[in-house]
Amino acid sequence: MRFLFFLCFISIQFHSTSQIQINETTKTNPKRFLIANTAIGAVSFGSLIGLQQLWYSKESQESFHFFDDSKNWMQMDKFGHTMSSYELTKTMSNVYEWSGLSTQKSRLLSASVALGYMSAIEIMDGFSSDWGFSVSDMGANLIGSGLFLFQEKYFSKQIFQPNFSFHPTRFSEIRPEILGENPLESILKDYNGQTYWICFSPGNLGVTAWPKWLMLSFGHSIDGRLKGDSGDYMGYHSSREFLFSLDVDLTELNVRSKFLTSLFEIINCIKIPFPTLTYKKGDFNVLPVYF
Repeated sequence: MRFLFFLCFISIQFHSTSQIQINETTKTNPKRFLIANTAIGAVSFGSLIGLQQLWYSKESQESFHFFDDSKNWMQMDKFGHTMSSYELTKTMSNVYEWSGLSTQKSRLLSASVALGYMSAIEIMDGFSSDWGFSVSDMGANLIGSGLFLFQEKYFSKQIFQPNFSFHPTRFSEIRPEILGENPLESILKDYNGQTYWICFSPGNLGVTAWPKWLMLSFGHSIDGRLKGDSGDYMGYHSSREFLFSLDVDLTELNVRSKFLTSLFEIINCIKIPFPTLTYKKGDFNVLPVYF
């Protein structure tokens, strides 16, 4: 989940720009198009350089190779790839529409750039001794961008939205070198504390009595996983956890402030804590608040 840090940085930069009268023009604005491409190129290139220096430079390198990690971490990292690719595609589509590109061109170009960016990271993985180029990671990237494109084409709206939440766990203290040595690292590395959600409002599916801002949320997490390719490690046995909760689509709230509109766009991918029904190891449990 090391992509989330760079994803959030890019989203903040681009959303602050994309809110400026996206539909103001019907033709490509050369100045805006240049600004959009320059910003995308600079942030993408800069984040890749930063990732290389902060992450890969500390790891041993070898010739390019593939690595099958499809069963590691109970696929939690694949959820991370899917959401990262989805958010990148969505964000850059807004940027390109702001530049004056047609909706269709904005969608296709944003998906291409997002997949190119994620592929560059995967190629760097391919030269790392500890990892390798993962076909399953690339499949997850395709699913993320595809989810955005599919909904834009057939619904003209993002009805099903991936969201993310996190809570600290004791496991990062047991293996800090793998699961994070500080709170920020734990958010990125401790899959036990991460939950990935798919959220939607019945109000967007024809249920007129249901408010569009109130969403149903189905989540997936894991517990007790200390080693990526092993379910039993250091006396802990890992298990999946399935969750049901509610969420709020902040973009459906009627606010007049441009600042709040932009802020809600940025943070809308973060699941709001609500009472939650959980299912783990054959047992149901109700939590008054779940992060």
